[in-house]
This record gives sequence, C-alpha cells and structure tokens, in this order.
Amino acid sequence: MSEEQAGTITGYHAHIYFDDASEEAARAVREEIGAKFDTTLGRWHHKPVGPHPRWMYQVAFEPTVFAKLIPWLALNRRGLTIFIHPETGDAVADHTDHALWMGEILELNIDVLRKIASNSGVTN
Repeated sequence: MSEEQAGTITGYHAHIYFDDASEEAARAVREEIGAKFDTTLGRWHHKPVGPHPRWMYQVAFEPTVFAKLIPWLALNRRGLTIFIHPETGDAVADHTDHALWMGEILELNIDVLRKIASNSGVTN
C-alpha cells in the first residue's frame, strides 16, 4: 500500500459475530477489548443489521490502535468470527476489497451498501 493510500484510512471497524451459543465468549472478548484498548464499543445486535448476516457488535478504533488490537484479536478471539474493515469513505470497497476476516468468511449483503451509496450520490 502506498503512503498516499494509507493516509485515506480514517479508522477501522471490527465486527464480532456471535449467536446464542457463543454470546458469553463474545461478552468476554468485548470486556477485554474495553479494558485493554482505546476503542468505541457499539451496541449488541441480536439480529442481522446492514450488510451483516449474523448477530454482532462493532468495535470502532483509530488507525494507531490497529497494530495492537488486531494481533490481540488473532490470539484471543475465542473461536468467534471477526470481520475487520477500514473506513475510507467507500463502504463497498471497505467491506469487500479492503476487508480482513478471522475465522469463517461470511457472505455480506453488499447490495445494502450499494443502495446507500447510490442514494447518497457517492460513486464507487
């Protein structure tokens, strides 16, 4: 990635997926993230929201946190599926071309993002 491209990332989101059976593991991961890292912990979603096909919560963080949080998640995700993407202003590319997965790779509903982009006049 060129220096110019790296400068376009304004933040990151990690989406921690869970279900009834894994909710306690998700809660433990969330508590540890909140205690160890400078992040914003999003709401619990007990239904699919936006492009996300499963229950999840979001963890928002600055680019400077990436180098510490992502390796920690790799070693401490407790078997959970985690989707990580940058925030560049291009939601479709951020959720597809620029995305990282830990665990199972899920199929996102990218059409939701395309519809939002077309309604806002943003071209991808």
